[in-house]
Amino acid sequence: MANMASMRLEQIVAALGGELLGDATTLIARVATLESAGPQDLTFLSQARYKSLLQSTRAAAVILPPSASSATSLPRIVCDDPYLYFAQVAQLFSPPEKVVPGIHASAVIEADALVDVSAHVGPNAYIGHHARVESGSIVGPGCFIGDGAIVDCDSQLHANVSLYHGCTLGRRTIVHAGAVIGADGFGMARKDGEWIKIPQTGRVIIGDDVEIGANTTIDRGALDDTVIESGVKLDNQIQVGHNVHIGAHSALAGCVGIAGSARIGRRCTIGGGAIILGHLIIADDVHISAATLITKSISKAGSYTGAYPFSEHRKWTHSASALRHLDELVQKVAELESRLPSILRKGIGKAPAKVASSRSKTVKKKK
Repeated sequence: MANMASMRLEQIVAALGGELLGDATTLIARVATLESAGPQDLTFLSQARYKSLLQSTRAAAVILPPSASSATSLPRIVCDDPYLYFAQVAQLFSPPEKVVPGIHASAVIEADALVDVSAHVGPNAYIGHHARVESGSIVGPGCFIGDGAIVDCDSQLHANVSLYHGCTLGRRTIVHAGAVIGADGFGMARKDGEWIKIPQTGRVIIGDDVEIGANTTIDRGALDDTVIESGVKLDNQIQVGHNVHIGAHSALAGCVGIAGSARIGRRCTIGGGAIILGHLIIADDVHISAATLITKSISKAGSYTGAYPFSEHRKWTHSASALRHLDELVQKVAELESRLPSILRKGIGKAPAKVASSRSKTVKKKK
């Protein structure tokens, strides 16, 4: 993607809003971090712990929250959410790739497939029977579009994406290299010690404005469809099992694993490496920390963490050894709790005699 020409700060504010302080004609060529920014760069401060970097940054201008508006004399844009503002400025300087309509000579397109004249199909791509590629979409080199699959308007498939038969991508969807959408789910039944494959006859249905990371795999449904609602963002190397349903505007970080038939609500976030077991239901607005194992459904919005904290290896092995005896400890505590009333009764019965004895000694001393 080619970056656009320089913009003045006043042009940026006119497009995105915010309060402009300082020289409005300052030219900006790109966005950068506080540490790496140069004389024509716009940087941002979103966390107070990086405030000290304002004194050493070489940036031309800074995006700041109201609480830090006077922390620098550089030209600055003051807004409520500097990180979001930075993301919007980055979009201004890195607009989406322009579609060059046409079909490469090495692409194979079945006669009954429909490819819009404004779409682009790259080298060695394959588009199957009755498949559709709608207006403004890009099918990158080596992509596979199965029979009856649909790529809706203005979507982009990077190199070597596989979209299996019958699956659909919504509008403005981005799928990064190597992703596989619609492979068979892991459905097996056991018979006499052997595995019998269950045909996976559902589809994968993906909404609008979804982004799918490199080498992420989304399995087709066994009977019903696997559904990814609009606005969902999936990082690289995520596994989504068959019949999973992910609600709108949820975001999942790399290496998350979701077992079959789990249902994730809307606006959820799931940290890298987290695992969600099958057939569970996760409510809307749930936030799961990295490496957390979810073993039961979550019915209430909020943040959930199950990661075991790391420590120096010798201490960790000692703690792990103690954990192995946790059941014994729980049992002993339960036994003590059951005996506690009788122990207390015995103790209370003896108390008056002890009190009387100590009082008599006190009286004797006074005499």
